[in-house]
Amino acid sequence: MKTLLAASIGSVLAVNSAQAAKYVVVDLGELPAQEYSYGIDQNAVNEQVSTGNGSHNFPVLFQYLDEDDFDAIELKAEREYELAYGLTDIEDSEALRAGNPTANDLEWTIRYLAAINNNNYQKVVDTVSYVDRGAGPEELVIFDQPFEGTDTLSRSTNDIVTGITDNGWIYGVGTLPFLPLEYTQSDGDELTFFLNDSNRQAFLTTDYGTTIKTITAPESRYGGESGIMDINGNTAVGFASTAIDEDILEIIERETDSGCSDPNILDNQPKEACIQNLRSNMYDIRPFMWTLDGNGDVVETTELDLLVTPNEDDSRVFTGFVQAINASGVAVGYSHGWVDENETNPSSGESRSLYAVIYKNGEVYDFTEDHGLEFDSRAYDINDAGIAVGHVNEYIEGVQRTSFYYVDTNQENPQMVKPMGFFTGSASSARAINENGLVVGFAEYENRNDNSAQPRRNHAFIYDIAAETFTDVNTLVACDSPYDILEARDINDSNQIMASAVLKVPRKDAKGELVVDENGDTLYEDVVRHIRLDPVNGEIDECTAAEEGKVERQGAALGTTSLLSMFLGLALFRRRK
Repeated sequence: MKTLLAASIGSVLAVNSAQAAKYVVVDLGELPAQEYSYGIDQNAVNEQVSTGNGSHNFPVLFQYLDEDDFDAIELKAEREYELAYGLTDIEDSEALRAGNPTANDLEWTIRYLAAINNNNYQKVVDTVSYVDRGAGPEELVIFDQPFEGTDTLSRSTNDIVTGITDNGWIYGVGTLPFLPLEYTQSDGDELTFFLNDSNRQAFLTTDYGTTIKTITAPESRYGGESGIMDINGNTAVGFASTAIDEDILEIIERETDSGCSDPNILDNQPKEACIQNLRSNMYDIRPFMWTLDGNGDVVETTELDLLVTPNEDDSRVFTGFVQAINASGVAVGYSHGWVDENETNPSSGESRSLYAVIYKNGEVYDFTEDHGLEFDSRAYDINDAGIAVGHVNEYIEGVQRTSFYYVDTNQENPQMVKPMGFFTGSASSARAINENGLVVGFAEYENRNDNSAQPRRNHAFIYDIAAETFTDVNTLVACDSPYDILEARDINDSNQIMASAVLKVPRKDAKGELVVDENGDTLYEDVVRHIRLDPVNGEIDECTAAEEGKVERQGAALGTTSLLSMFLGLALFRRRK
């Protein structure tokens, strides 16, 4: 029954005595040519930014596939189609090999390319950001580029918007496109490489995508890395590369023994291909603050500290990130730290993990009491009252789980408060907090044994700090709502929530066309849809058991890990009120 909402939340959301507030779902619609959509952020004038994934008509470059590739695609389909929802075995081999596949065969080609980790093949990354200023979503083309001689974007970038300010500045982090480069090997053979110039790069647009600004990292050799995670006033925060791993640099510059500059290596591949293979752990990453002028240009840069100082002989790369900053200039994020929090003389291979931190008055503060018991933590957001939220990993009943927390950064010795989620052992993560002390995030709601093949499913939650009440957001909407609300990413001071939900819609194929059965009847599928939840006065619906189970069945095809992390591969996502 939808009776979990405590009266205390009603005091925040302005309801009458025994009545409680509920929410109405505002469907933000499909993103153009995208199967999935995820709500990220909204500003005070209801401009919204979202991210999409699963482009229809993905632009496969069939001219770079040979007969062996087509044989492999057909073999993949033959082996896997019985387990692939909505797909069959290859329908038209001749049309596929001619570069004019059916939608079914196009999907198998995309899956084949996505599974290959090889610089000689087209990259399938395909994450697109959008802004909606009231007239519908418009794509933000951040770093993607058309293939040469065409108007077709490569769809090989992670263009990830992380927020929008009240004056419409949109910011985030993106990757550069993987574009084809023809290379002549020493034996005269022509080979194509799909290369990009760097990994993550910060972006900021002050004119809704007409122009894109970036931030060059202090260490930008071979591309560098940077990202903007939040903007408050004229201060942006995020991360940037400050040094290259010395061992990797030596490999790049080495002219013998298979180094990237070895003539024997360059006989067969460009130096850029060798460097691309080394990028994943190339840089030391540090937390940064940037002061911006009225045009969005950087006028002052401040590098913040890591939680620890490594041994001078420690050759590993170390990282630190700022995720959010409040109006008082107090920021939160996470940094590498020692598993032994009392270590003052670390070895060159000292055991380490990532720990949530506070950046305040030019110092970095740790608030994890026991680094061995609580580890791999994140701080994602902080409000102007100084209350920060995030999650921490710990062992609960012998199983590693994430637990959401809040912490008062005003205290001399801040300590995490970890409220109970749906049940003991329910993994949870808090992603946003507003000035009313309401926290939103997502948590496992299925109380059963889980494994990698059958993970527990998530529901969005709202937690009232003052009243100490934890509520499934799905219990706050009408019983006949078709939405299964899985994640909440943003809550503003009007208590509107940006979220993602599972919705059953008419099925579309890889070309974006509606799918029907042999009788011509429409088929349906579950997709992830970005939504906004608006608070209204009213009573919580008393739902029947059948109504309570309706959305659970419809969401069964999707897993329960963070949807954005699942599709985008980044742990950096957060929001800004």
